[in-house]
Amino acid sequence: MTATAVVVDVDFASAPPGLAPHTAYTLHRVDGADGLYALHSRVGSVRLFLLDPLVGDYGYRPVLTAGMLAEIGAADGTDARVFVVVNPADDGVYLNLRAPIILHRQTGRAAQIILDDQNYPVRALLGR
Repeated sequence: MTATAVVVDVDFASAPPGLAPHTAYTLHRVDGADGLYALHSRVGSVRLFLLDPLVGDYGYRPVLTAGMLAEIGAADGTDARVFVVVNPADDGVYLNLRAPIILHRQTGRAAQIILDDQNYPVRALLGR
């Protein structure tokens, strides 16, 4: 898989869990995989894969609170894009539905948030 076409520079309000001190990233679309993106740190070699759950219509529509939106400077939900972290494993590809990344559409400000909704698992097998 190769990543091309820079979509946006991404600046996290605070480093995502486990990725400190990295807060500055670039988001790239992955060729040949609709809705799949690679998030690369601008300093260092951190890389995450993200999925736009609206592309495959996975029925994933978490409720974003005003506090969550304020963290990225969004006035309302229309200012934010939601991505889920993709974790490839030997037995399949897993999505973290409990801790999505929200991204302000215009500014690139981002945050990884933790949802209170227990119906969203931390490790959901893609395709189920």
